[in-house]
Amino acid sequence: MPGENLSRDEARERAALLSVDGYDVSLDLRSAVGDADDATGPRTFRSVTTIRFGCAEPGASSFADLIAPSVNAVTLNGRALDPAEVFDGSRVLLTDLAAENELTVDAQCAYSRTGEGMHRFVDPEDGEVYLYTQYEPADARRVFAGFEQPDLKAPYRFEVRAPEGWRVWSNGAGELTDGVWKFAETKPISTYITCVVAGPYHYVTDSYERVLEDGSKLEIPLGAMCRKGLAPYFDADDIFLITKQGLDFFHENFDYPYPFGKYDQAFVPEYNLGAMENPGLVTFREEYIFRGKVTQTSYEARANVILHEMAHMWFGDLVTMVWWDDLWLKESFADFMGTFANVGATRFKDAWTTFANRRKAWAYRADQLPSTHPITADIRDLQDAKLNFDGITYAKGASVLKQLVAYVGQDAFLEGARRYFKRNAYGNTRLGDLLSVLGETSGRDMTAWAASWLQTAGVNSLTPQVLVNPEGWVDELAVVQEAPESHPELRPHRVKVGLYRRDDEGALERYESIETDIVGPRTVLPELVGAQVPELVLVNDDDLTYCKIRFDETSLATLREHLGALSDPLARALVWSALWNLTRDALLPARDFLELVLRFAGRESDIGVLQMLHAWAGTALERYAAPEWRETGADLLARGALDELRAAEPGSEHQLAWARFFASAAAAPADLALLKALLDGTETVEGLSVDQELRWAFLEPLAAHGVADEELLVAELSRDDTASGKRHQVRCLAARPSAAVKAQAWAQVVESDRLSNALVGATIAGFSQPSQRRLTAPYAEKYFAAIDRIWRERSIQIGMDIVSGLFPAYQDRQETLDATDAWLAEHADAAPALRRLVLEARDDLARALRAQACDAKADGR
Repeated sequence: MPGENLSRDEARERAALLSVDGYDVSLDLRSAVGDADDATGPRTFRSVTTIRFGCAEPGASSFADLIAPSVNAVTLNGRALDPAEVFDGSRVLLTDLAAENELTVDAQCAYSRTGEGMHRFVDPEDGEVYLYTQYEPADARRVFAGFEQPDLKAPYRFEVRAPEGWRVWSNGAGELTDGVWKFAETKPISTYITCVVAGPYHYVTDSYERVLEDGSKLEIPLGAMCRKGLAPYFDADDIFLITKQGLDFFHENFDYPYPFGKYDQAFVPEYNLGAMENPGLVTFREEYIFRGKVTQTSYEARANVILHEMAHMWFGDLVTMVWWDDLWLKESFADFMGTFANVGATRFKDAWTTFANRRKAWAYRADQLPSTHPITADIRDLQDAKLNFDGITYAKGASVLKQLVAYVGQDAFLEGARRYFKRNAYGNTRLGDLLSVLGETSGRDMTAWAASWLQTAGVNSLTPQVLVNPEGWVDELAVVQEAPESHPELRPHRVKVGLYRRDDEGALERYESIETDIVGPRTVLPELVGAQVPELVLVNDDDLTYCKIRFDETSLATLREHLGALSDPLARALVWSALWNLTRDALLPARDFLELVLRFAGRESDIGVLQMLHAWAGTALERYAAPEWRETGADLLARGALDELRAAEPGSEHQLAWARFFASAAAAPADLALLKALLDGTETVEGLSVDQELRWAFLEPLAAHGVADEELLVAELSRDDTASGKRHQVRCLAARPSAAVKAQAWAQVVESDRLSNALVGATIAGFSQPSQRRLTAPYAEKYFAAIDRIWRERSIQIGMDIVSGLFPAYQDRQETLDATDAWLAEHADAAPALRRLVLEARDDLARALRAQACDAKADGR
């Protein structure tokens, strides 16, 4: 049998043959604590699964999915099967099926250290063990036998035996009876959103109540949990506040009561994702519990994720895609709804600015990679599915939905969603199911819109053209639309075009705008003829559509001198995003972008935009600046960051953001000495509290530049002997500028699989330092020699982390590009998902080289 992968064709064949009536899953997790029975093999737990299912063709054969070290017994319709004959390590062969069947599989499944399946974490702070599951797209088979595809939904009954003193949670409400945790049967759901969380978690409760339109009362028990070591930092009140605001918002707009009973939210360690929408038991990465001072951007991001996952209760859990081709039916909607609800229900009223600045930057990058794909993608198998949780499926899809709301109107859009839920509750859908209800509610033919926006790839660029008559008025204003040769589709865009001039106080204000449709290569806007000549034309004002904004010469010249005078926060965010795209596209020298950041970032009031600018500035310096200018640029950034740090309001979040940016830019001896003094407390900046998280932020550059040695990092861990502290220390240890250190870090990640997923990530982050290009140069050849083996031997998550994280991106020269091309040519038959990751890294490298060439031309101007 073909192994762990599952193809779309196999899933279709199985779905046509089988229908699932229900699961009973019994897990014995008492082996999670104490010494493992077999020190040489994986630590395992017993998993007994009974599946009741029908078969449309009695006598036919099929298979169940299970990835486990061993199987104790298999029984099909009362007939004992020999595990050695029917189980190959990933599938259980089922032959001579009856019309109605009962399958029981008794297996020993392995605890995970990669964040896939049943993840086991030992807290270094107190030795406590914590468990949680993570499955998407297809890792439930690492915990129990099943039919691992989204369209074979069924109800589940879980029961769990756990160590004494533990508490266990699952999708349904549970209670402890005679030493066994038994959980209420779920509604019909897919395998990938079932969930178990177990351990001595700190647990807080609340409740949500609402009177429904029919007069009945809806009561939802709420819970939130984290490791005991994080309890002092756990702001459950704010989490519950956002949760209740979200439940209000979605009930008001969806007209379909929350269907899954309770609503628990678990913040778990070593989590690979941001969060997962398991109905009744949403899991989050525990980094959303803040151990130190953070800016409002972090709280807004957490609120967005809480609301994103809550939207999934309807988009994805209640109504689920048939196959991963239509992953966007849940992820694009949840991404859009997260921001939509954040603005509509919470204190984060500027969340669309964050969306324009952060989420769309992710989409623009993904949409220009060679692996870009339509929002409705061609997903051939599970490996394709794993890699398609990307900026297209999430952020571009959400951007397109925002454009769709502008196109059909918000009321028609929400009414379409309501009909979609009611018609397809607990079922599976495809693109056409959604388009049909949107067509009904909007009165528009959605076919052409879907063909342009959902079924083609690539991003359009919109550029204004302004002709001025001799009297000084606009004679013609047009918008030119362009598309890359690889994806030439020119789409219909609903946009607002804004015209800006400086007022008497010098503020750059919008004085006229028009909302219109851009169609084809050039669209003339006759409504703007006779307007005052603008100093700035913003072609996607209010961010209605998904496009790259370009500027005419006058607009760009205005921004070079007066960007800080632009008073509207969303307009500024759009301008910064456009300037960053120009830099990435090698149309604006990196040093020019950095000059704009140094001149105007200090005036940026939106903290999220400011932090994004800091990240972009770092990338511009490290990847896009000409090599011979980097040292000059680094000094300019450090000087500018330090000036802004000292000028910021004491104790403000802007001060904190500039402190972190200064640390990331520090390289000169004087700057490193200042960081060390701030760490030691021999120097202070008024209002700046150097808490534990900020200490680690200061220590990484000190380690990377050889100022913080192993002894100092060991001492720091003794101050912060926690799971978070261990991750930080591992990253800092791997960052030290030593050949021996790099060799050890490489061996720990590439030659061994002993590290957990979190420590693999920390080691990779420390290994790859932009200031250590010469030190890591020998690993470029080793990388290409290792990745094929890594992909075969490791889990897909760890394989992705290593292949992407250790690509020699900082060996930014033609020789590395040639080596990448050689590997791709020699490995034409490598796994498509592996080739995709290498192609994406190659494209980033080629883009960096083009940007460096652009920047070099600016030398000596």
